[in-house]
Amino acid sequence: MTEIMKEPMKEPRPTLLVVDDVVTNIDMLLGTLSEDYVVRVATDGAEALDSIKKDRPDMILLDVMMPGLDGFEVCRRLKDDPTTRSIPVIFITALHETMDKVRGFSVGGVDYVTKPFQPEEVRARVDAHLEIRRQKLELRRQKYELQQSYDKLRELETQRDSLVHMIVHDMRSPLFAILGNLEMAEMRPLPEGTAICVGRAMSATYMLMEMISTLLDVSKMEAGQMTLEFSEVYMRDLVMETIRMLEPLQCQRRLTLTAPEEMEAITADTCLVRRILQNLISNALKFTDKDKGIITVCIEIAAKDKMRVSVVDNGRGIPLEYREKVFEKFCQVEAQKQGQGYSTGLGLTFCKLAVEAHGGRIGLASEVGMGSTFWFELPRTQAFS
Repeated sequence: MTEIMKEPMKEPRPTLLVVDDVVTNIDMLLGTLSEDYVVRVATDGAEALDSIKKDRPDMILLDVMMPGLDGFEVCRRLKDDPTTRSIPVIFITALHETMDKVRGFSVGGVDYVTKPFQPEEVRARVDAHLEIRRQKLELRRQKYELQQSYDKLRELETQRDSLVHMIVHDMRSPLFAILGNLEMAEMRPLPEGTAICVGRAMSATYMLMEMISTLLDVSKMEAGQMTLEFSEVYMRDLVMETIRMLEPLQCQRRLTLTAPEEMEAITADTCLVRRILQNLISNALKFTDKDKGIITVCIEIAAKDKMRVSVVDNGRGIPLEYREKVFEKFCQVEAQKQGQGYSTGLGLTFCKLAVEAHGGRIGLASEVGMGSTFWFELPRTQAFS
């Protein structure tokens, strides 16, 4: 069976509209351009506008001095119409004064050739401006396709987040049931080994509940649906309370607080600030040596109206390429693929959103092998409190 080879389809030739009332100029341009382009002709401005309205060309070669509408007026009308604005216009005219050229460019022309013209020059300018137009159209097409892809990804991401939110929300009920039964079991006399297992199961269940709360709160804050409950927060007391709560994770690490003895309260959501501290200090504990780790929580007045809290550790540090990403939701996934781990899941994402919800900011300073400093600043008062 003979295979028939199909020739690739050729792209249609670009269409040029030559607008001139002088026959010799038209003939010269036809002779120069007809081999590679489809060339149409109009002999005055009104005819040109009518021709363009019926079938838009890819480029217009436009004389200025014509009966009726002159070339400048024709170009102005084309540029005022959104449907013809993008068609490049090259003026080919006997007007050679600088002000004529300035006027040609001011009404929207892309080039200006004075008569008598050299056919080779016209051909070169036509080729160049059509290539520019082709590239612009290609960029516009690519931008449109990228926008379509982006919109589709956003739609899929929204659907995924909605599904995850629904599943996570539904997980709460069985976890509450598990936790309730574990608490009831813990209240009864149990063999030592069983009591230890129940205690571990309760700790794991509390961790799951905290993860679920964080995920749901991140979703709320991203959607702008989190309502903050403001009250007076004494940061020094809250940090000390958090340090005591995390003592079981401390091992041999040295965990200290440096802060002025007397500090005024700030206006903030106590629950959210406590969870910010828990996440940052837990992160520092996780990524420092359990025997030689040194972690310092520093509280200071950063400015007249701001309070800064820093969690400084002597851990392994974070490479430059991860210093911004650690606050993103999927940073840990990326890091795990490369055998690293620099965050604790959604913890830092939650911290960033919670700090920003207060009108504050959060950041990181780190050097590989030298440790890290996670810090956040909160306004000392809230205008809407």
